[in-house]
Amino acid sequence: MREKILTFIEKNSRINLKELAIMLGVDEASVANEIAAMEQENVICGYHTLIDWDKAGLEKVTAMIEVRVTPQRGMGFDKIAERIYNYPEVKSVYLISGGFDLMVTLEGKTLREVSQFVTDKLSTLDQVLSTKTNFILKKYKDHGTIMAAPVKSDERGIMS
Repeated sequence: MREKILTFIEKNSRINLKELAIMLGVDEASVANEIAAMEQENVICGYHTLIDWDKAGLEKVTAMIEVRVTPQRGMGFDKIAERIYNYPEVKSVYLISGGFDLMVTLEGKTLREVSQFVTDKLSTLDQVLSTKTNFILKKYKDHGTIMAAPVKSDERGIMS
């Protein structure tokens, strides 16, 4: 039942418990108890709303920053990741494979604000060896949700 609940609420965290119980063929109390238990165990870590900030008319800049670090003895990458994720601008931090060690996602109001964060805060941490900043120019799909309008096919005829 856990996997089914998680699958449904990952797509729609606002689903009505009664509706979810009917879809799963169990009583509403069972679903509520299971969700409460998963929240207590931190299996469910939070509920979020996916917003298209461009359509909301608010300026927001998102950057994905690749970070190469020196891991600390006995702690690996965890301590430096913790220092980074504690900044309020940082939205996510992932340990990744490849040429860099961490992928940091952050948001700011302007390109300058994001660049300032990288220069003044991220790059000054002792364990940070290098960074590479990638600004998100357009979101096509985010958290499984298609953000872009479907591309219309060109209905003009071919001229020869």
